[in-house]
Amino acid sequence: MTTLNAIKILLPAIISFLVGIAITPTCTNIMYKYRLWRKQSRSKVNTEAMSVEFQKVHNEKGEISTPRVGGVIVWFSIIITIALLYAIALIFPNETTDKLSFLSRNQTLLPLGALLFASIIGLIDDILQIHGADLKMTDGISRKLRILIVLLIGAFGAWWFYFKLQVLDIHVPFYGDINLGLWFIPFFMAVVLGVFSGSVIDGIDGLAGGVMAAAYAGYMVIAFSQNQIDLAAFCAVVMGGILAFLWFNIPPARFYLGETGMLGLTVGLAIVAFLTREVLLLPIIAFPLFATSISSSIQMFSKKHFGRKVFRIAPIHHHFEAIGWPSYKVTMRYWIIAIITAILGAILSILS
Repeated sequence: MTTLNAIKILLPAIISFLVGIAITPTCTNIMYKYRLWRKQSRSKVNTEAMSVEFQKVHNEKGEISTPRVGGVIVWFSIIITIALLYAIALIFPNETTDKLSFLSRNQTLLPLGALLFASIIGLIDDILQIHGADLKMTDGISRKLRILIVLLIGAFGAWWFYFKLQVLDIHVPFYGDINLGLWFIPFFMAVVLGVFSGSVIDGIDGLAGGVMAAAYAGYMVIAFSQNQIDLAAFCAVVMGGILAFLWFNIPPARFYLGETGMLGLTVGLAIVAFLTREVLLLPIIAFPLFATSISSSIQMFSKKHFGRKVFRIAPIHHHFEAIGWPSYKVTMRYWIIAIITAILGAILSILS
């Protein structure tokens, strides 16, 4: 049984990766045929992006010639893999094929649904940034509306946990479970929003994909250790899709994740964290996301209240570029940190 569980987790990851590799040429042709990239650089439409420091590190040429909707590679890989395994179980029903299909109401339906819904919203946002000039929406959906949408997704997720799954508690490492009661709902919404705020990490080729793959891998290990095999398989299939995306996103990137990818991946990660009840380990497992979000908040607070910047550029990965690190060095070091913190979070979960 343990061997079959391991196969159930690893096989979908491989299939998802291969599916992503297979569909990318077709998706790429569509992206370039319809010129799915910004028509204007942020430095032309965003006064915050016009600073000398930003201009030094900003890949303006790539921004106006590289498709933004590469996230579709990830969620198409996920959908096709899940549908394929589910169809095999229906057509060839037996104990093994039934076991390999991991679509389940209590473990994978919510994170899958939230990931796909948020990804579609992200796709709409990206399309508006690409073709929104006539509507004066080249910045896409306004930040306030985007936050409202994420909060509504969080509210639905909290409702599902509270009333459908009867999950009201979180695990405190080395202490035990704490029942939050009704406070679970606002806490859930705040966490979903907090993880989403880290999506600004998608600013250097390959950076966001590597960080997200490591975070999902960390929760894959945690879910497996908790015998939540379907959830572990879901994390694995997401990781496989991200790795397929990364194959083509390593500099020079063929396409960017965009909101199409980051909105769904961040929302899905938050829900996975709650399903494992290890949401308090999320700042460790997804440390680069939280560091990125916090760096932006610190910069805005300091500029507003003290009239000066803490970092040359925020988020912090651009600060490292501004002080002389090549973008590939920033990316590789972020990947290393992401892997280490994901392993650390998984260890803390298993030991506690």
